[in-house]
Amino acid sequence: ARTAEVDVWRTEDRVMLQITDDGRGGADTSAGSGLAGLSERIDAVDGILVVNSPAGGPTTVTAELPWR
Repeated sequence: ARTAEVDVWRTEDRVMLQITDDGRGGADTSAGSGLAGLSERIDAVDGILVVNSPAGGPTTVTAELPWR
């Protein structure tokens, strides 16, 4: 990727992080990558990780975490 954008915002009891890049896509949490470990850690604190990364890009990774 040549560029990336990071957005962070809070709703009532959740904090959201969204990272979007202009890379080639193809990121996959089930492929044993660092994203798989990140997904496990986010799940351990009652969070959610969503990866949208079609072939050809772009990739968007969204994390939703409890605000405590």
